[in-house]
Amino acid sequence: MNTYDVTIIGSGPGGYVAAIRCAQLGMKTALIEKYSTLGGTCLNVGCIPSKALLDSSHHYDDAIRHFEGHGIEISGEVKISLEKMIARKDKVVEQTTAGIDFLMKKNKIDVLNGLGSFKDATHILIAKEDGTSEEIETKNVIVATGSKPSTLPFIKLDKERIITSTEALKLKEIPKHLVVIGGGVIGLELGQVYRRLGADVSVIEYLDRIIPTMDKAQSKELTKALKKQGVKFYLSHKVSGVARKGKEVTVTATDKKDREVSITGDYCLVSVGRKPFTDGLNAENAGIKISERGQIEVNEHLQTNVSNIYAIGDVIKGAMLAHKAEEEGVFVAETLAGQKPHIDYNLIPGVVYTWPEVASVGKTEEQLVEAGAKFKVGQFPMRALGRARASGDIDGFVKILSDATTDEVLGVHMVGARVADLIAEAVVAMEFRASAEDISRMSHAHPTYAEAVKEAALAATDNRALHS
Repeated sequence: MNTYDVTIIGSGPGGYVAAIRCAQLGMKTALIEKYSTLGGTCLNVGCIPSKALLDSSHHYDDAIRHFEGHGIEISGEVKISLEKMIARKDKVVEQTTAGIDFLMKKNKIDVLNGLGSFKDATHILIAKEDGTSEEIETKNVIVATGSKPSTLPFIKLDKERIITSTEALKLKEIPKHLVVIGGGVIGLELGQVYRRLGADVSVIEYLDRIIPTMDKAQSKELTKALKKQGVKFYLSHKVSGVARKGKEVTVTATDKKDREVSITGDYCLVSVGRKPFTDGLNAENAGIKISERGQIEVNEHLQTNVSNIYAIGDVIKGAMLAHKAEEEGVFVAETLAGQKPHIDYNLIPGVVYTWPEVASVGKTEEQLVEAGAKFKVGQFPMRALGRARASGDIDGFVKILSDATTDEVLGVHMVGARVADLIAEAVVAMEFRASAEDISRMSHAHPTYAEAVKEAALAATDNRALHS
């Protein structure tokens, strides 16, 4: 029987990063993955393929809507091949997962393909696709089995017309009318992909705004931008039924005045969040506690109630974000090595990869008001930047919230071009407990989108933005 210092179950961003860090720290490491490719949901049917489709559809959208304004004339009709677009997405995924294979070999990590389950706290069974099985012994275990799409109890997913994000990434045709249930990150990103390609898109959201966990100003700005692009919203609508008849799917919902609304399309994307995935893990054999919400319970060291077993990523509490899982993977590896790592969960950024992009870190204005905190607000519009006007990306803003007394930055919220990258500046600043004035006194290259960060900081510092 093979023995290991640490075994990771699940090869998503949390799992494979944990494996790499464990190997770097001198541990004999095994990584178990039930599918034939590494990378988990993120690399195979999540972050990476969705961004590939977002980029491809963005190019098409630019060609038909914006090229002429830039003096670029195209003779003849601009055509789109969804088949080629999906093929390109698949190639990006293939290259990315192959990169993880290389990293496993480079770090001498044993990759064991099959469904990993607990025999007990120190023995793992691996059921392989060919019907055979293998047993290994391990000192420590990191559970990184991720999550899967949630649904509503009355919705029957047929994965043909009533679909999840997984199926939305490999459609054979562009929908005529895509009905999206859920105004969160995944629904909006995939909704925008197909809107750009010509589909009518209707988003039904139970709450009174989209991206409800982010700052209210961001919700308002993104709604305005997506409406300009032709997306229709049904906010404060409670879905009561989804029925398919042939190639038509009808979604029924009630509004806040209890009036029933019916929306019919040819595809319905159910995007109401994700839930922890522990199926087949046999956690009870190791004595691991799982909450009523299906999450593995952990302490501040990400340790379960069984001392040699840890859990990270989507399978535990907190935001379901690939980069959170990566930080937790490194955290556990370094903890096992006797180091004293830390994670500041307040400084894990959140991003929506629509265009304009949305990015956020720290406290929202609503959270600060609820906590009774005294704070200042500095906000600067993207349209006031020369760089934004030059590129035509004038939607959005940067908003900085700082403590009214100390001026320490408490939250940064952005909407605009490339803010998914810009948010890193805010994370660095807040990690070092910078004040708004600190940011305002740093030189930002001109002309760039990043100047909006400096200007918002100036606005939060005695309301002295220079360009608005």
